[in-house]
Amino acid sequence: MPGRSWSVTRKFARAQVFTLGFRPFFLAGAGFAAIAVAVWGLWLYGWFPAAQPVGGMLVWHRHEMPFGFASAIIGGFLLTAVPNWTGRPGLHGGPLIGLLLVWLTARLAWWLPMPSVVLIALQIPFLPLLAWMLGRELIAAGKRDNYPILLVIALLAGCQAMTLAGISTEDVDLQRRGVLAALWLIGALMSVIGGRVIPFFIQRGLNRPTASVAQPWLFKGLLLGGMLAALSFAAGLDNVPNRWLAVLFGLMGGLHLLRLWRWYDRGIWRVPLLWSLYLAYAWLVVAALAMALWHAGLMPQQSLATHSLAVGGIGGLILAMIARVSLGHTGRPLQPSKAIILGFALLSIGAVCRVLLVPFSTVGLGISALLWCVAFGLFLMRYTGILLGPRV
Repeated sequence: MPGRSWSVTRKFARAQVFTLGFRPFFLAGAGFAAIAVAVWGLWLYGWFPAAQPVGGMLVWHRHEMPFGFASAIIGGFLLTAVPNWTGRPGLHGGPLIGLLLVWLTARLAWWLPMPSVVLIALQIPFLPLLAWMLGRELIAAGKRDNYPILLVIALLAGCQAMTLAGISTEDVDLQRRGVLAALWLIGALMSVIGGRVIPFFIQRGLNRPTASVAQPWLFKGLLLGGMLAALSFAAGLDNVPNRWLAVLFGLMGGLHLLRLWRWYDRGIWRVPLLWSLYLAYAWLVVAALAMALWHAGLMPQQSLATHSLAVGGIGGLILAMIARVSLGHTGRPLQPSKAIILGFALLSIGAVCRVLLVPFSTVGLGISALLWCVAFGLFLMRYTGILLGPRV
């Protein structure tokens, strides 16, 4: 029996879904995105059962969207991209299953009766493990130009530690600062990854002879700006309007806008895998400029800028990216189904509802949550078979 059990375990570890990081983590992240926002929306309208996660629903929602959902997708993308950058084998089999279980255990822990110290201990390992696994490969291959990505992952782990410290001490302000700093770090990481892949995707998708010329100062400026923005939130400087921070966010918005202008090609509107990325990146412009307006005293609610970044920017870029990467890395034509194209549109509309409709009606929250869940549900419907199945 032990020999048979070991044989079954080895066969499971060799399953297609565990051959590369994007497969299990895109599935897990997209599934969690749909479930978590559905739970949050039902609770907001009083339709969720009395049972709540440890610390309460607001604490759970704040922590899980950046450190549960976004971290899973980031992990899946980087565990797939780093082998391409280094030429070294990617994480697969047992070690990949182990990392996935670390992430999954942290998600389930919120809903199990346990001391808060155990809950917090289970949340901590995923990001440091991810940074170590990625760093080991990048250092071995001497890929120093990718070290900033490791720095962002390490800082993201620090933001999680700040958030968890706020949870353990019931310090709501510390929780909020840690989460918002993490969101802007994720935005910075999206700008780094987007700056590399979106011009390439446009070139390939439209059969253009050359990609946009890279400008290191633009890359470094947006990375530095995103890290400074995260630092300002972590330090509590964004609790009240600040004219100097209005300048910082205004400059970030301008640099993002410059990128969009340089990337623009009217042919993108014929290709859903391109316009979805382009529109999602545009939300980074909206988020940065909205923060600038808030700091200048010209916009009443900072949360509108936060959700421009979280729903339109991060959510939109993630959905567009995982749709494109999943097709490319399984050897399929880069032609998304009508269902996922609808998902791109619904998520964009959901972001508009969250930012523009919510200030006037609470119905906007429900519509935004519903459209988010449908968009990621459509991804799961069309891509689960692709991610579980063999490469074409």
